[in-house]
Amino acid sequence: MVAEHTVKAFDEDITRLRGLVAEMGGLAELSVTEAMDALVNGNEELAASVITRDKRIDQLEAEVDRLAIRVLALRAPMADDLREVITALKIAGVIERIGDYAKNIAKRVGHIEGRKRFEPLTLLPAMNELAADMVHDVLTAFAARDPSAAAEIVQRDAKVDAFYDSVFRNFVSYMVENPATISSVAQLMFVARNIERIGDQATNIAEMVYYAATGLNLPEREDVPAPKV
Repeated sequence: MVAEHTVKAFDEDITRLRGLVAEMGGLAELSVTEAMDALVNGNEELAASVITRDKRIDQLEAEVDRLAIRVLALRAPMADDLREVITALKIAGVIERIGDYAKNIAKRVGHIEGRKRFEPLTLLPAMNELAADMVHDVLTAFAARDPSAAAEIVQRDAKVDAFYDSVFRNFVSYMVENPATISSVAQLMFVARNIERIGDQATNIAEMVYYAATGLNLPEREDVPAPKV
């Protein structure tokens, strides 16, 4: 009876841990999308809600930390269970950073001049969509414990990086041709860099999901085979 109670309590802790991470992920994903919407439309009220939401994401990360430490101390998990706890702890930290990047984007909303006629701004939504899709899909892979999906997401980071390089070149050319826009374009360069970092963090989560599911590190990104689980 004691052993059965212990197993049930551990399962409840793990379920709670995964639920907290999923809640964090949902909020961060929403912030990534809304931060870009606010930037494109000059919606400072929406930007403020993204900035405020980051505090809730931080609170959830603290809850994950406390629960994970309690599980490690009281349950002494091993093998797969230990990977599960450690991965949830690490993923929570990465999601918190994604929330920070979305907050950084939202903070730029009031610093773009001539938004309706500002060509460089039109380049960012598509790049942001790529990164946001990576975040959504990697959280789905985490919930499903799907290493194959995680491996596929890692491959997409190259597209975000290539998009960033293209956007950066376009921004530099635009500033050279339109010196009066340097301040606003510099803000958008900062935004583009944050989007690129969101893609990187989604990739980091994918690698953690793969490891949690298989106990193996991902092979080189250029040649990721289907995992054997």
